[in-house]
This record gives sequence, C-alpha cells and structure tokens, in this order.
Amino acid sequence: MRRSVFSFCLLFVFCLTLHAEQADTLARHWGGSLQVSPGWALVMDKYQKKWQKGRRNFSFGGEVTYSALRSDSDVFAAAYGYPTISLGVQYSFNHGVTMHRDPDPEWGMAEEVDYDSYLGNSLALYGSFARPFFRNQRWEADYSINIGVGYSPTKYNPVYNVDNEMIGARWLIFFGAGLHASYRVARDWGLKAGVEYWHLSNGALNRPNKGANFLGPSLALVYEPYYKDVVLPDTALSRKAFKRYVYLNFTAGVGGKSLNEDWQKTQFQTSTDDPEYRTSTFPHYMAYSFQADLMYRYHRKWASGIGFDVFYGTYASHVRKMDEAKGLSIPHSPWSFGIAFKHQVFYHNLSMSMSAGPYLYRRMGDNAKRIEKSYYERIGLLYTIPHTGGLSVGGYVKAHLGKADFTEFVVAYPIVLW
Repeated sequence: MRRSVFSFCLLFVFCLTLHAEQADTLARHWGGSLQVSPGWALVMDKYQKKWQKGRRNFSFGGEVTYSALRSDSDVFAAAYGYPTISLGVQYSFNHGVTMHRDPDPEWGMAEEVDYDSYLGNSLALYGSFARPFFRNQRWEADYSINIGVGYSPTKYNPVYNVDNEMIGARWLIFFGAGLHASYRVARDWGLKAGVEYWHLSNGALNRPNKGANFLGPSLALVYEPYYKDVVLPDTALSRKAFKRYVYLNFTAGVGGKSLNEDWQKTQFQTSTDDPEYRTSTFPHYMAYSFQADLMYRYHRKWASGIGFDVFYGTYASHVRKMDEAKGLSIPHSPWSFGIAFKHQVFYHNLSMSMSAGPYLYRRMGDNAKRIEKSYYERIGLLYTIPHTGGLSVGGYVKAHLGKADFTEFVVAYPIVLW
C-alpha cells in the first residue's frame, strides 16, 4: 500500500513538473509592447497643399505579440528569422490636423466657410507582421507591416466639417509600416525606437476619400520572453528543402466604390442653392474583376509571375451621361483590361498579394483621363482554407498611384502545372 501511495505521489509530481514546463514553454511564446508616436500628416500632392493647414498628431497604443520558438520546428518561422505576429490597437489624437479652403478659382462654385475643418481622433485595430533582419544578444533591427480596420467618429460634414476631404466615412481601412531598432535592457525587456507610417481611408467606398497619411518617430517598451530562444537563426530548419512549382492562379472579385466624378460635381460644380451642394451622400456602384495569373513559387516564402486582369464597372453609363452633360463626346466602356506583374508573400495559410501593371484598354471618361494613371496597383490579404486544394478568400484594394479605385472581396484558386 505504501509503495502504491509513494508511486502515485511520484507520478503526480512528475505530471505537475511536466505541466509546469509545458505552461512555461507556452508562456514564452507570448509578449507585448506599449508604444507612443508623435506624427505629422503628410501632404501628398499640390492639391492637398492648398487646403492642408495644421498637421501634428500624437498616437499611443499596444500590441500582444507571438513568436514561434526554435523548439517548435516551424519551417516558416525559421525561414523568416522568427518574426513576431501581433494584435495591436492604436489611438490617435488628430485635432491638430486641420483644413481650410481659401478663396481660389480652382474651387469652382465652392464657397469659403468661416471655420477650420479638423480630422478628429481615430482608433485602429490591426494585425502586424514584424520581421527581424538583424539580431544579436543586445540589438535587433526589424521592419513591420500592419493591416486592420480603423474608426473615426469625426468625418466630412457639409455643415461643420466641410473642408475635411481626408476622411469621408467612420469605418476605415488601416495600413501601416515601420522600421525599428531595439536594445535589450534586461533578459526579457527592450526599448524599441523607429519610424512609423500609417494610412487611413475608406478604399473609395465613400466620398471624400483623400485619405490620411502620417509619418513620425516611435518609442516602445517591449516584453519578449522568447527572445533568448530565437536570437540565433536556425539555419538547418530555414534551409529545409522546398519543392518549387509553377501554377495558374484564377481570382474572381466583387467590390464597390463611389465616384470621384460625383464628388467633383457636388463640391465644385454645383451652386449653393442646389440641395446637392457639397453633399455628404453619394451613390455606390458595383465593380467586378477577374485575374488569370501564371505564377512560379520558387521559395516557401514567395511566388512571382505575370497575369491578365479584367475589370467591369457598372458605373460607366453614369460617367458617360455626366460627360455628355458637359458637352464631351469621348468613348466610354465598362470594360478595362490590363497586364501586371504579380508577387505573393506566404506565411502558413496567410498571404499578401501585390501587383502592378499598365492598362491595355480603358475608356472611363474625362475624369479618368485627367486624374488616373495609365497603370494600376493592387494589394490584398488572403487566407487559404485548409483541405480545399488551395482555395483562398480575402480582400483587395485596387488603386492608381496609391489613390483607391475600389475595394473588393475575392476568391482565388490555384491549379498546379508542374
């Protein structure tokens, strides 16, 4: 009986020890940070320079971070040098960002108001991927990409915020990027300094949509209990063989947008006694797309290729009527075609897709000829659903030199050729 009790006690102590070790290992995956960042609103072109007044803002926030450990045998983490995946929140004080249109013939029928418009504070919730490109026992350098959603209770308003052309919707798309250097002040603690860029806009889903762009330094206190486990690269695991392959990738998208043509008309080409003078209500239009890409996945992390893009805009007839009302007789078509260089970055089932290329055919009227470029860009985030043969779902933003054209939901499917 005593032997049985003694054996049970030994087994119980062993289980507790094993559980404590497992709990400690799990805890070492997780960290966090607190950050402050004074910033300045960027003036993106001569048009914005004419009405942008105050530019200063201040942001603070925090992140919950996760890192794989060397003991996890995670080939993706090893290939990227053990990056950190984070869920972050950022609150920005933006009332120092102000706008005012002075009298100017370029504003057409728009009349000056007797107050300054302001941007208002904003809140962002985002996911972040931070990849180190240098590490030793004391120093680390990394870059980060952040994608998420933003919320701004203050937006364009024709009565009390009429010159706020930066933000035209309360719910927004948040994008950020940063470059940082960290110094270890203790085993698990460090100070991180860097430069941050972040952007808020509604992806052309509403007007106005100039977007708010910020740049500024940052300082953060970081807690990284996993650092000692990942400071040295796992070269054997990162070089684990990967079978390269070529595939066709087909993507279909459905999205929406509001028109810059409607914005221009109601802001600058409508008299003050018209009910639509500087309105805040704009119609929405559907936009469809299809992509056929020939891709080469030459690394576990990357694939590149070239693709043919088709776009269909239901708003072409509306644009044609607006141009005809101005006495313009130019070709219009709902169809656009382009060819683009494609690049995709993979991390497990998540991937970021980027593309850029020229139009082969586009007839979207006078406004498009004047303000659009002859080329377009796309950026999006995709999730590959397990056990579906590679089926992915996600969202893209299509743009012209960073100015959103439309936002879309996409479904993609690859077919491996060889």
